[in-house]
Amino acid sequence: MLYAGIPSLSVPMVRIITVTGRGVIEVGPNYAQLQIEVRTQGKEVQQPQEENAQVMNRVIQSLLALNIPRENIQTAAFNIFPQYDFIDGKQVFRGYEVTNAITVKLEDIEKVGSVIDTAVANGANSVSSIQFGLDNPEVVYQQALQKALQHAQINAQTIAQTMKLTLYPQPISIVEEHQQNGPELYKTLSIASSQMGTPIEQGKISVSATVTVKFQY
Repeated sequence: MLYAGIPSLSVPMVRIITVTGRGVIEVGPNYAQLQIEVRTQGKEVQQPQEENAQVMNRVIQSLLALNIPRENIQTAAFNIFPQYDFIDGKQVFRGYEVTNAITVKLEDIEKVGSVIDTAVANGANSVSSIQFGLDNPEVVYQQALQKALQHAQINAQTIAQTMKLTLYPQPISIVEEHQQNGPELYKTLSIASSQMGTPIEQGKISVSATVTVKFQY
């Protein structure tokens, strides 16, 4: 049945601009963490195990003497492995290797080089890696997020001005893209003796944020 005199309802078309904004903040790290290892070998397991314990205790005491808090020194791994040589196609037992690894967190990152030199001088024979990071990455991320939102707004304004459009200032939606990886910088070290000490470059850490924003015009 049709009814005359009732006007049809029209839905206004919503026009949308979708832009992406990205913000990056580069800051210096405020902590460093490195792994120090002592490896010993011997025919019988007791001898390299006792030697390893003596050397590692000496290494730890030398680090404590550098005013590193004991709670910043933690055992990362302790392994005893049999070692074999292959002679004329036969497996020949050579002895045991004992490995004791500790991680050391340094709140004073300027001490990294001296910590390595001190540990090596007291018997450590492997420094496997070093990690620079931030104790407060969320604070820096919020700064990067603010820059990302500003960047998105500038992009929308540029498009609107170029296309001669009237842009509504308030966005109708904001989608934040979460970062999977934390703001950390990893480096690998090899031990080299030097009278001037082990040089360590801390570099910068980049923390980024990305948003997708929709504006109406």
